[in-house]
Amino acid sequence: MPAPEYSLPDTLERLYNNQLALEAAIMELTLLIEQQGHAEAGDNVRGALHAIGENEGHIRQGLAKLVLHHRGD
Repeated sequence: MPAPEYSLPDTLERLYNNQLALEAAIMELTLLIEQQGHAEAGDNVRGALHAIGENEGHIRQGLAKLVLHHRGD
């Protein structure tokens, strides 16, 4: 039986995918900023993106557990 379209796991998965898309878009903008000579701004953004990357694995594992639990109901 497929998960309901607006189930919590599905919604969180979509939020996670949005996070990844935003991370990629911000990195593209960061590269442009750095090319224009704004290295300090680029470093600041990279620091924030690093925090996102550090949390990515934890979020992914939490989503996997939630999906398994939800399917078990």
